[in-house]
Amino acid sequence: MANLTVITEIFLMGFSSSWELQILHAILFLVIYLVALLGNLLIFTLISLNGKLHTPMYFFLKNLSFLDLCLVSTTVPKSIANSLNHSYTISFLECVSQLFLMMLFVASELFLLTAMSYDRYVAICQPLHYEVIMNSETCVKLAAASWLTGGLFGVLYSASTFTLPFCGSKKINQFFCDVPSLLRISCSESYLAVYVTMVLGFSLGIFCSIYITISYSHIFSTVLKIPTKEDRLKAFSTCMPHLIVLTIFVTTAVIVYLKPQQESDSVLDMVLSMFYTVVPPTLNPVIYSLRNKDMKIALRKLMTWKYLSKRLIPKFFP
Repeated sequence: MANLTVITEIFLMGFSSSWELQILHAILFLVIYLVALLGNLLIFTLISLNGKLHTPMYFFLKNLSFLDLCLVSTTVPKSIANSLNHSYTISFLECVSQLFLMMLFVASELFLLTAMSYDRYVAICQPLHYEVIMNSETCVKLAAASWLTGGLFGVLYSASTFTLPFCGSKKINQFFCDVPSLLRISCSESYLAVYVTMVLGFSLGIFCSIYITISYSHIFSTVLKIPTKEDRLKAFSTCMPHLIVLTIFVTTAVIVYLKPQQESDSVLDMVLSMFYTVVPPTLNPVIYSLRNKDMKIALRKLMTWKYLSKRLIPKFFP
């Protein structure tokens, strides 16, 4: 008979048991979190305040920034707090919430990246029909579909995982609650519900990856027909970072989730997990927006307005 226990808390073992390395980890994660937080907040604010950026492309970028803010805030702050407090625990309810939210935001972001590739495909390959196809109603529907898809997978993953019986060790060698690590402390002999959910998740990932690949193959064939080299480079510089981030995002998630459950956790697992939970929210602001010409103009206008308001408001209202 298995020694079943009611789990009230789980131990997140993190990257190291050394106090010095924990402090180093906390500082590194704090820097990453602040960069992701400030970058995504800046993009969200610029697009919201600047009327010229109220276009489909920037609508999706605004949604992506919000998703990135939510995704990085789901795992990183708790990990920083645990390192600073020299604590390894997370309550059972916090663990359930963390897994649900992480799956919600990861699946939503994957679907949204697919919608963004469709937007770029229409803009480059069918420019004359762009305003008709990518109208406000279509954009809202695609954004809503991404959130609904994420919510569905969040429910499926958290329900299938936490209905399993747990026994023995409550320690997982990870900095957040994820499915592979939780399965290793389960004493169930059947993971059918979890595996079915994983198959659905991988199916979504494969569908999105294939769709994005097809979209960008059409985009690249169209871009190569552009007569001027400068315009070709501009189009490639917009599309290539999208593909690079998506490849890192999907590949690392697949490696972590397809790794046999019998194998022990390692620091490599945690590093790979960072590449689909922490790295994309940090890099997306730089890759998608902050080096964009329109975003730079909007940022300069915002900074100029703030500067003038500081000079003029005291003058007229002493």
